[in-house]
Amino acid sequence: MKIRRWLLATLICLTGWMGWEARAQETPDLLPGEKYQQWWNAELQQEIDARIEKYRKADAEVTLRDVKPGTEVSVEQVSHAFLFGAHIFNFDQLGSEECNARYKKLYGTIFNSATIAFYWKAFEPEPGKPRYQASEEDSPEFWNQLSEPWKQPHWRRPAPEKIIEFCQSKGIAMHGHPIIWGNMKWNHPTWISKEPEKVAEMKRLFEKRVVEIARYYKDVIPSWDVVNESVDPVPGKPRYGTIPEDYTFQAFQQAEKEFPASVQLNINDSWRAVYPPFIQDLIQRGAKIDVIGLQMHIFGSQPMLKIMDGQDILTNGTSWHPRNVEKYLEELDQFQRPLHLSEITIPAPGEDERANALQARLARDMYRLWFSWPSIYRITWWNVVDDCGASGEPLKSGLFTRQMEPKPVFHALDQLINEEWKTRFTQKAENSEVTLKFRGFKGKYRITWTNSAGEKKVQEIKVL
Repeated sequence: MKIRRWLLATLICLTGWMGWEARAQETPDLLPGEKYQQWWNAELQQEIDARIEKYRKADAEVTLRDVKPGTEVSVEQVSHAFLFGAHIFNFDQLGSEECNARYKKLYGTIFNSATIAFYWKAFEPEPGKPRYQASEEDSPEFWNQLSEPWKQPHWRRPAPEKIIEFCQSKGIAMHGHPIIWGNMKWNHPTWISKEPEKVAEMKRLFEKRVVEIARYYKDVIPSWDVVNESVDPVPGKPRYGTIPEDYTFQAFQQAEKEFPASVQLNINDSWRAVYPPFIQDLIQRGAKIDVIGLQMHIFGSQPMLKIMDGQDILTNGTSWHPRNVEKYLEELDQFQRPLHLSEITIPAPGEDERANALQARLARDMYRLWFSWPSIYRITWWNVVDDCGASGEPLKSGLFTRQMEPKPVFHALDQLINEEWKTRFTQKAENSEVTLKFRGFKGKYRITWTNSAGEKKVQEIKVL
């Protein structure tokens, strides 16, 4: 039975992958509503293009000597300075070696950044026994034989050590998420008491967790969500039940003491009406907030359809109208901190061609706006694979189907990240000395040429 299930998963995965290139050309031009198109008018598009040119490119000049006249000098951008990421919660959990391999291949091709899961409930299921190292239950063999993997307590919560090794081997920027989160359903271990009279013990455990994470990882992971989703969406109405008072500020104080100064300490939330003043209060009191994380989630098909029809609705207290998004970014810019678009959910409102086309259209439009904004340095797509989100998250918000078949949204983002936003050109060598002057997207470049002896030469440079 286990072998048959594995063979079926493998066949489905391979079939989906073989259709990649063909399907990329078949995405129909199914437009959103007229009001939506008016939001993204020519004036806004020109502004976005101008910002991309100004903020995401830089001038470069390189002189090469001993070049064979008449040959071509090739200049190719091989990586981005900007961080395009996704969470990596489904590492080795997708049911077959082939699908796991397709998943891993994304990191280092379209993604150069990964958010690693540190949810307390699965990370420390027993008190004093954190899951730093992978066990048998983190192996692909364990997951490949399961018909209902989502029923496992560590589904989407792999042990971090082998993921850290994977990211280091591929040069992937790592971000830890989260250290402290007050959500008792999704984050608190079952062994932590939720009784009001135990709040002092909870505070002690919060502090202990910050210390243990910081001392174990030190500067191995250079960026962390110190506190996740702690602002009360409705002022005066607590978001959670029993929770230590002012725990967000206390967690940042503790993190500053324990982590090396080089580690970036992030706050992560949404809710436009209350989030900026919450951040301002923390900073004014001395909290070391290095990066402001901003979530933008669309949870459900109906909100997605309304947005694509041009209705300016709020999801997680935040508008998706591009001009309102810009105003929110301007509001966050007052804190003079880098911005991380930390959790992005853009679902397909169905499984038909139009639903997939709408998902791709909104993702392309928003990524262009976000990429153009100078204070944004990182964008993290949340659920990479359909049907792999947490309960309550849209089932079809992935870039890939559950069988790892790429959707139109993947092709839209891949076209931006790996084609439109990468600089490549060739220049013919008229003489033995060649000076290359160009303006290109920021990142690492490989220059290749032939010298007078007919030997291939390679030089790498950074354009920043």
